[in-house]
Amino acid sequence: MTHDSEILIVGGGLTGPALALALAQAGRDVTILDTLPHEMRETPDFNGKAYALALASVRLLSAIGLWDRVRENAQPMLEIKVSDGRAGEGPAPFFLHFDHAEIEEGPMGHMCEDRFLRKALLDAMAEEPRITQVTDTVIAQEADTRGITVTLASGRTLTGRLLVGSDGRASGTAARAGIKRTGWDYGQTALVAAIAHEQPHHGIAHQFFMPPGPLAILPLPGNVSSIVWSETETTARRFAALSDAAFMEVLRPRFGDFLGEISLRGQRYTYPLGLSLANSFIAPRVALVGDAAHGLHPIAGQGFNAGLRDVGALAQVIDEAARRGEDYAAPDVLARYQQWRRFDTATLALTTDLTNRLFSNDNPLLRGLRDLGMGALSAMPRLRRGFIREAAGLTGELPDLMKG
Repeated sequence: MTHDSEILIVGGGLTGPALALALAQAGRDVTILDTLPHEMRETPDFNGKAYALALASVRLLSAIGLWDRVRENAQPMLEIKVSDGRAGEGPAPFFLHFDHAEIEEGPMGHMCEDRFLRKALLDAMAEEPRITQVTDTVIAQEADTRGITVTLASGRTLTGRLLVGSDGRASGTAARAGIKRTGWDYGQTALVAAIAHEQPHHGIAHQFFMPPGPLAILPLPGNVSSIVWSETETTARRFAALSDAAFMEVLRPRFGDFLGEISLRGQRYTYPLGLSLANSFIAPRVALVGDAAHGLHPIAGQGFNAGLRDVGALAQVIDEAARRGEDYAAPDVLARYQQWRRFDTATLALTTDLTNRLFSNDNPLLRGLRDLGMGALSAMPRLRRGFIREAAGLTGELPDLMKG
């Protein structure tokens, strides 16, 4: 079979383009397909999210030439403070405190807005001759022993040796490959916005657990923080419908006054929250990465980091197989990728799910026990250091691109 590209990637968000760059720089010819045109994807207000990039993720972005493009718009995370309480009451006396000074590698990570990451990825792909970008919708796919063919809405067909699904939780690539999903709705919606404040944040990220769900206050460059505020669906819908001024009135008692006066900066966004795991990360000549493989609760800010681990692992498995002269889309080769990523992903999904269930309630017994537990953990340097390394993405079997 003559292939249009060695590897076809469906999904032009963040994870798919990162994989395309990693593969192209290792000598692979890649076509990336997305339903949205380039111009829409690089619009500054396209998404509104900001991402907590773990140290290991920063290393991968640096290895594929992205970090220098976004560094000046990224904010180092120097500390993380976790507290428990209710709106208007302030944090409980017991809290968990992580400080980057307890590890040798530097900041645990950086905060960076979607608009800067997305533009950097689009620019880098445009400059890479091994990457072809196509704006179209995949409506069918068929694999055989020689390769895989996708049919587009335009009627065009493309062939490759491997098809990678990076097309989100409702992955059409996974569905067409017969991969089922396991998951559930949390009955929560995330309210996302950028908030300007009087006082400097000093690079400190805050996670404030309240009965309906957590409020994350994440530092961005300057006196600005990103909030990811999880509320029940009904309450979130009501808050999202408020005017900007009224929205700030309900946010203030939850945000607190530790950063002085606060004001809204830019647009507000909402995202429904749930868990969605693909029952398999692979199928004949198909591999899944990012949210197509695992959609997690944002409570630990690890969703995009897990996707970048997929990128590093799959790129390495493909490269090592190609160097040995193997068909990197063969079932036994793709099984290495799945074996590498499944346990880590399942563990992360279980951890985020249990944390959300444990903290998103107002049970007085659970509140007392978890506050005592956080206080005890904060007082144990070795265990605390382990959690800091976990947050920095430095534990487990790291792909080479994440080793620095």
